[in-house]
Amino acid sequence: MLNAEEMYELVYEAMNQAMQDRFGDADTRIAARFAEGKVIFEDSTQRTVKEIPVQTLFRKVTSVREKLRVLEQKINNNKTLTGSEKADYQTLLTRCYGSLTSFNLLFRNEEDKFKGTGG
Repeated sequence: MLNAEEMYELVYEAMNQAMQDRFGDADTRIAARFAEGKVIFEDSTQRTVKEIPVQTLFRKVTSVREKLRVLEQKINNNKTLTGSEKADYQTLLTRCYGSLTSFNLLFRNEEDKFKGTGG
Protein backbone atom coordinates (compact mmCIF):
# COMPACT_ATOMS: atom_id res chain seq x y z
CA MET A 1 0.00 0.00 0.00
CA LEU A 2 1.32 3.44 -0.92
CA ASN A 3 1.50 6.17 1.68
CA ALA A 4 0.13 9.64 0.89
CA GLU A 5 3.47 11.04 -0.25
CA GLU A 6 4.17 8.10 -2.57
CA MET A 7 0.65 8.34 -4.00
CA TYR A 8 1.10 12.07 -4.58
CA GLU A 9 4.40 11.47 -6.41
CA LEU A 10 2.86 8.72 -8.53
CA VAL A 11 -0.14 10.84 -9.52
CA TYR A 12 2.05 13.91 -10.08
CA GLU A 13 4.39 12.01 -12.42
CA ALA A 14 1.46 10.43 -14.28
CA MET A 15 -0.23 13.82 -14.78
CA ASN A 16 3.05 15.42 -15.80
CA GLN A 17 3.65 12.69 -18.39
CA ALA A 18 0.07 12.93 -19.67
CA MET A 19 0.38 16.70 -20.11
CA GLN A 20 3.72 16.32 -21.85
CA ASP A 21 2.23 13.68 -24.18
CA ARG A 22 -0.74 15.93 -24.94
CA PHE A 23 0.92 19.33 -25.18
CA GLY A 24 4.56 18.52 -25.89
CA ASP A 25 7.61 19.66 -24.00
CA ALA A 26 6.48 22.11 -21.31
CA ASP A 27 9.54 24.28 -21.89
CA THR A 28 8.89 24.56 -25.62
CA ARG A 29 6.50 27.42 -26.27
CA ILE A 30 4.74 28.61 -29.36
CA ALA A 31 5.40 32.16 -30.53
CA ALA A 32 2.76 34.45 -29.03
CA ARG A 33 1.55 35.72 -32.41
CA PHE A 34 0.54 32.18 -33.43
CA ALA A 35 -1.00 31.03 -30.13
CA GLU A 36 -4.59 31.46 -31.33
CA GLY A 37 -3.89 31.18 -35.06
CA LYS A 38 -4.97 28.61 -37.60
CA VAL A 39 -3.48 26.94 -40.64
CA ILE A 40 -5.63 27.02 -43.74
CA PHE A 41 -5.17 24.55 -46.57
CA GLU A 42 -6.54 25.80 -49.87
CA ASP A 43 -6.76 24.08 -53.21
CA SER A 44 -5.74 25.70 -56.49
CA THR A 45 -9.08 27.56 -56.66
CA GLN A 46 -8.52 29.15 -53.22
CA ARG A 47 -11.28 26.99 -51.77
CA THR A 48 -10.57 26.12 -48.13
CA VAL A 49 -10.13 22.37 -47.87
CA LYS A 50 -9.13 22.16 -44.23
CA GLU A 51 -8.40 24.40 -41.25
CA ILE A 52 -6.47 23.35 -38.17
CA PRO A 53 -5.37 25.32 -35.12
CA VAL A 54 -1.69 26.32 -35.21
CA GLN A 55 -1.39 24.71 -31.74
CA THR A 56 -2.23 21.35 -33.34
CA LEU A 57 0.47 21.77 -35.98
CA PHE A 58 2.92 22.95 -33.31
CA ARG A 59 2.26 19.87 -31.16
CA LYS A 60 2.80 17.60 -34.16
CA VAL A 61 6.05 19.34 -35.11
CA THR A 62 7.40 19.16 -31.56
CA SER A 63 6.32 15.52 -31.37
CA VAL A 64 8.33 14.74 -34.52
CA ARG A 65 11.30 16.52 -32.97
CA GLU A 66 11.05 14.48 -29.77
CA LYS A 67 10.86 11.24 -31.75
CA LEU A 68 13.93 12.25 -33.76
CA ARG A 69 15.78 12.94 -30.50
CA VAL A 70 14.86 9.49 -29.18
CA LEU A 71 16.02 7.93 -32.44
CA GLU A 72 19.28 9.86 -32.19
CA GLN A 73 19.85 8.59 -28.64
CA LYS A 74 19.15 5.01 -29.71
CA ILE A 75 21.60 5.30 -32.58
CA ASN A 76 24.30 6.82 -30.37
CA ASN A 77 23.82 4.16 -27.68
CA ASN A 78 23.71 1.23 -30.11
CA LYS A 79 26.65 -1.09 -29.53
CA THR A 80 26.40 -2.94 -32.86
CA LEU A 81 26.67 0.07 -35.18
CA THR A 82 30.12 1.13 -36.30
CA GLY A 83 31.30 4.71 -35.90
CA SER A 84 30.91 5.18 -39.64
CA GLU A 85 27.32 3.90 -39.58
CA LYS A 86 26.49 6.16 -36.65
CA ALA A 87 27.95 9.12 -38.55
CA ASP A 88 25.86 8.23 -41.62
CA TYR A 89 22.68 8.07 -39.53
CA GLN A 90 23.60 11.31 -37.77
CA THR A 91 23.95 12.99 -41.17
CA LEU A 92 20.47 11.81 -42.11
CA LEU A 93 19.05 13.05 -38.81
CA THR A 94 20.70 16.43 -39.30
CA ARG A 95 19.07 16.64 -42.72
CA CYS A 96 15.71 15.81 -41.15
CA TYR A 97 16.17 18.62 -38.65
CA GLY A 98 17.17 20.89 -41.54
CA SER A 99 13.97 20.01 -43.40
CA LEU A 100 11.98 21.07 -40.35
CA THR A 101 13.56 24.55 -40.10
CA SER A 102 10.58 25.90 -42.07
CA PHE A 103 8.60 25.58 -38.85
CA ASN A 104 11.02 27.68 -36.78
CA LEU A 105 8.73 30.70 -37.02
CA LEU A 106 6.35 28.87 -34.67
CA PHE A 107 8.85 28.69 -31.79
CA ARG A 108 9.00 31.44 -29.19
CA ASN A 109 12.53 30.69 -27.97
CA GLU A 110 15.57 30.61 -30.24
CA GLU A 111 17.05 27.56 -28.48
CA ASP A 112 13.94 25.49 -29.33
CA LYS A 113 14.29 26.04 -33.07
CA PHE A 114 15.47 23.37 -35.50
CA LYS A 115 19.02 23.51 -36.76
CA GLY A 116 20.21 21.83 -39.92
CA THR A 117 23.65 21.53 -41.43
CA GLY A 118 24.15 25.29 -41.21
CA GLY A 119 23.68 25.53 -37.46
